[in-house]
Amino acid sequence: MAAMAAAMAAALRGPGRRFRWRTQALAGGVRGAARGVAAGQQNYDLLVIGGGSGGLACAKEAAQLGRKVAVVDYVEPSPQGTKWGLGGTCVNVGCIPKKLMHQAALLGGMIQDAHHYGWEVAQPIRHDWRKMAEAVQNHVKSLNWGHRVQLQDRKVKYFNIKASFINEHTVCGIAKSGKETLLSADHIVIATGGRPRYPTHIEGALEYGITSDDIFWLKESPGKTLYGPQSVIFLSIYWLYLKLRVCSISMLVVGASYVALECAGFLTGIGLDTTVMMRSIPLRGFDQQMSSLVMEHMESHGTQFLKGCIPTCIKRLPDGQLQVTWEDRTSGKKDTGIFDTVLWAIGRIPETRNLNLKEVGVNINPENQKIIVDAQDVTSVPHIYAIGDVAEGRPELTPTAIMAGKLLAQRLFGQSSDLMDYNNVPTTVFTPLEYGCVGLSEEEAVARHGQEHIELVCLKEPPQLVLGLHFLGPNAGEVTQGFALGIKCGASYAQVMRTVGIHPTCSEEVVKLRISKRSGLDPTVTGC
Repeated sequence: MAAMAAAMAAALRGPGRRFRWRTQALAGGVRGAARGVAAGQQNYDLLVIGGGSGGLACAKEAAQLGRKVAVVDYVEPSPQGTKWGLGGTCVNVGCIPKKLMHQAALLGGMIQDAHHYGWEVAQPIRHDWRKMAEAVQNHVKSLNWGHRVQLQDRKVKYFNIKASFINEHTVCGIAKSGKETLLSADHIVIATGGRPRYPTHIEGALEYGITSDDIFWLKESPGKTLYGPQSVIFLSIYWLYLKLRVCSISMLVVGASYVALECAGFLTGIGLDTTVMMRSIPLRGFDQQMSSLVMEHMESHGTQFLKGCIPTCIKRLPDGQLQVTWEDRTSGKKDTGIFDTVLWAIGRIPETRNLNLKEVGVNINPENQKIIVDAQDVTSVPHIYAIGDVAEGRPELTPTAIMAGKLLAQRLFGQSSDLMDYNNVPTTVFTPLEYGCVGLSEEEAVARHGQEHIELVCLKEPPQLVLGLHFLGPNAGEVTQGFALGIKCGASYAQVMRTVGIHPTCSEEVVKLRISKRSGLDPTVTGC
């Protein structure tokens, strides 16, 4: 056993004792040898691979039901070297730090408006990135610790190791030090989530770009700051000037996803000179009327957009700035700009490549590398499951992963048969003017039911069921959460219209069905 462990650890470390994960090392004779070895192998009722929202929820629920549970989690540092603790994307490089920085930007806007309400605020108003980043990072670290304490309190064993299957019931985990651990379980849940995609075909993208894995952990500001209420006017003049010469904007966000627009929104909001480069439409998969209004609001508040453009090359200049070359897809012309930071927000890749899934018969979608599951979250191997972002056909949302994890544990150990319902799941895009939605977009409603059967994202035929609700305005998440319950319960257009609004609030605009294209404090509602 000792000789086998030493050989395995050496193979996984690679030359020079540098830690390196090699799936192939486990796919051969070592895997076969480990099958028959019981000594030193730890056995559990449930083993969860992945310490994010879904995995932790599943593990804690199973432990509450009296089962012996283990969680394995390991964060591979980003190409720029960023790493973090237990809790997954949401806690460390997603929802939590994003919402905090979004709030920081909103506070900046409120301070700008404060003098209209009689508050005397010294000008210019300055934002300190380092102070904000330190507060955000300290909060995240407290959540990391909190998750570890919760696992310990529930007697869930936590392993900070990178795991890969060696047979259908056993995984081998390797710590950064090279120490090997064998774990087996009756049931294994894969909840490894995903990581940001890099456009590796673009020269310099990997070497010089960052992603959402990095932006929240930067100690220093990623770009130049333009202070004061005159910033928007200055940006417009500055942009026009630079378009006549060579573009030189300090922060470039590449992509049109919700991650791209959220990051660009709070970066602009705290005073950074920010440009978004988008290949096609904003917020693909969301209602496009609302998506366009989100982008229009951002443009009117200082975020610049390079529409229909794709980057082709990034080079680092002697002064440390980045020279980006891009192509206009319509004209075919190339242009060049100089930036302090380039942030890639072009999608995510599921963390399945190093799990050795093929060897144990777990099927994945070859196009997107996601794990194929049925309605009960079961993979092609009956006792192996997948939940959250890593599973095919699931929304990439923290709350759905949490609920799916809890329900899975209850089905396995709590004599429950309840399945996760992915219909009418509400969500919010935390752009400067927030966009909350639940149900179908107008495009989805038309595609599913036909244009002649749809009006205001409701069915025309009685009882005129509401198919989707889309709200653009302050506190959109709070507004949408309440209406989501009604839609989940089958609310009709008439029922929503008979609901009395709370005055004066943005929420009452929904039941008044006021449709406005104005931005600012006037919300926009489509659907009901």
